[in-house]
Amino acid sequence: MIGAQILIESLKREGVEVIFGYPGGQVLPILDKLYDADLKFVLVRHEQGAAHAADGYARATGKPGVCLATSGPGATNLVTGIATAYMDSVPMVAITGQVKSFLIGNDAFQEADVTGITRPITKHNYLVKDAKDLARTVREAFYIASSGRPGPVLIDIPSDIQMQETEFIWPETVEIRSYKPTLFGHPGQIKKACKLISQAKKPILYVGGGVITSGAHLVLRELAEKIQAPVTWTLMGIGAFPATHKLSLGMLGMHGTAYANHAIMEADLIIAVGARFDDRVTGRIDSFAPNAKVLHIDIDPSSISKNIRVDVPVVGDAKNILGEILEELKKLPDISEWLKTVEDWKKKHPLRYKDEGIIKPQFVIEQLYEATKGEAIITTEVGQNQMWAAQYYKYDYPRTFISSGGLGTMGFGLPAAIGAKVAHPEKTVIDIAGDGSIQMNIQELATCVCNKINVKVVILNNGYLGMVRQWQELFYKKRYSQVCITAPDFVKLAESYGAFGIHVTKKEDVRAAIDKALEIDNTVLIDCRIEPEENVFPMVPAGEAINKMISGLA
Repeated sequence: MIGAQILIESLKREGVEVIFGYPGGQVLPILDKLYDADLKFVLVRHEQGAAHAADGYARATGKPGVCLATSGPGATNLVTGIATAYMDSVPMVAITGQVKSFLIGNDAFQEADVTGITRPITKHNYLVKDAKDLARTVREAFYIASSGRPGPVLIDIPSDIQMQETEFIWPETVEIRSYKPTLFGHPGQIKKACKLISQAKKPILYVGGGVITSGAHLVLRELAEKIQAPVTWTLMGIGAFPATHKLSLGMLGMHGTAYANHAIMEADLIIAVGARFDDRVTGRIDSFAPNAKVLHIDIDPSSISKNIRVDVPVVGDAKNILGEILEELKKLPDISEWLKTVEDWKKKHPLRYKDEGIIKPQFVIEQLYEATKGEAIITTEVGQNQMWAAQYYKYDYPRTFISSGGLGTMGFGLPAAIGAKVAHPEKTVIDIAGDGSIQMNIQELATCVCNKINVKVVILNNGYLGMVRQWQELFYKKRYSQVCITAPDFVKLAESYGAFGIHVTKKEDVRAAIDKALEIDNTVLIDCRIEPEENVFPMVPAGEAINKMISGLA
């Protein structure tokens, strides 16, 4: 086989069903062999869209997403999407064409050192120099991307290697001596963990995206119910524990619920599972949870004690370790008084907003939740729209909230929705967007229409880059610098792509517009004109402790 055939055959053996990509000169051999291959190829309109779509597919399924781009600008256009996946531990394999191997380093047309460029934002990357290494490289790439703490892997293939002939040999097993992720907890550490739990008076479960990655949501719920500990989560942990459960505290951190932030600050034990104590969660580190001991469960040993000192670390897969703790845990803590305190906080500090008869973004999210009965997959752009989507839609299932957390990438939501809808064509997929962020990759409406990928886009249109404007209002004396954004007529724009557009300017029309959008068998964009200066509350100012929240009703 030639290298291009080996690549495609290897992808099929890895169970790949779809590739998101964009053509170019240095991937022509691959595209030619794709012509006859029974692999679905989704032609996006920008390579960044391909990376985000592969990311959305991976988050919706748990399987590695695959994207393809040519050399030079094609490859560098993938970089933001690769970095997004890396920050959020998403399994992805990015395949790039490269100039002929004997031209590398000569500044050839459309040459870029993509392996050098992506080294800091990939879990691993490869420059393939011989076609005989290609099958093994693909096998290793998928193993590395999806095992341990997942992440993106890049394979850079010069165009002459794509044409080079060699024997196809598929390695059935993968053996990488220097890469051996720990899957089970050390028995001694499990005993220490159980001792901490049994002695706790005010425990709290703090869970992140690692719970979803490991498929640990059911065993997490079992542990929470067994010890009756309240549960809070990060942005990436949304869906790891049912939001409608009585032990649920919602999201914590900078825009988390007030009661979650108060609870973690007053806790005497934090059981952290698959979370990394990000600065958006901890706030001021020297003030974070001063009375708590920390039990940290994570598959990535480099995450433990990186930001917050840990008393008992347990390295391994979250699902396995939580199961081991459940088996070992005999003495349960008495936390009845703690639960009463937490319930008082929930009653005293609910999420709320003013109802003034105009369209409030929180109201739009609530109507989306009611209309979909909480069964939709929600993707988001980045900014205020993202935080309102996290706060006011109740997620009871994993892999139903897809958002760029660590990198905070504007333009993520629409292509991620494409990936999620391709993964689950039977499900309703909604991108909750802002009028600024949606314009970063709005060209992907063409991808939706041409491929009949019928996602729904709800734009919370306030005429501003909302989150930046909010900071300027609160901390820069309302000196609104470069945040007033002129948007197009989104409905006309959607229609020009062949999608369906709906204007909404009155509160009483919101639900009818949503219901109509859900009924239409096409991509639908709803342009909701919301209150321009609505803010996301609660909010922890940068550098403050997380119980020092700005609250209020905008």
